[in-house]
Amino acid sequence: PASLQGYDAVLVRSRSYTRGGLVATLTEAAQLPTLNSSAAIHACENKLRLRTLLRGAEVPVPDFRLVLSRRDFTRALHELPPPVVLKPLFGGMGRRVTLLRHADTAQSVYDHIEDLAHGFEQACLVEPYLSGGSSLRCFVVGRELVAAAEFHSAGSDWRSNAALGNRNRAADHDPEVQKIVDGVVNELGEGVYGIDLFRTPDGHVVNEVNHAPAFRAVASATDVDVAAAVCRYVRELVA
Repeated sequence: PASLQGYDAVLVRSRSYTRGGLVATLTEAAQLPTLNSSAAIHACENKLRLRTLLRGAEVPVPDFRLVLSRRDFTRALHELPPPVVLKPLFGGMGRRVTLLRHADTAQSVYDHIEDLAHGFEQACLVEPYLSGGSSLRCFVVGRELVAAAEFHSAGSDWRSNAALGNRNRAADHDPEVQKIVDGVVNELGEGVYGIDLFRTPDGHVVNEVNHAPAFRAVASATDVDVAAAVCRYVRELVA
């Protein structure tokens, strides 16, 4: 498109689950360096696609079941007994992610999805409740893990998403975490990512990868100038 003429590169920061990938597709067609790539954005937007991609590359992810109907949901609860987490396939910032502690209330929760959600919003994942109210956010620029912070849920909210407010602290370097981050970047390509990990008895697993991650909380916890790291990488890309 003519509106892209004169630009050296495009850094896609849209958090929309439609706009980001579409913009990246057009900028790549205009042969402009694009962060992140449209393929990476589309993979991060779809939790099922991301999980299957990473699992195929032997990057650890939580066990999960795809739910497209009440029959799927009932079967998932039988195979993965509560407490479990029910989350939309498309979405972020902890929105519409529900902790189901008891089987006798789970079907009532699903009533709301079945009756009120649009078609694509009815596609969900059921997974074991692993976080215990905490997660590890790894901020990646290019291939480099520039900052890592532990987030803990605040108040009565069990979710540890930075967008919801929480307690956080800088995390020490962990070779296991670095190996997982490297595996994610190998699959998605270099870019700017927020990789969220849960700690389990068997090691860390990738909960999700954010394609347009916010960084105020991780920068505050670690004293890392994340914005400067992103700008340096973009300048290197167009040099």
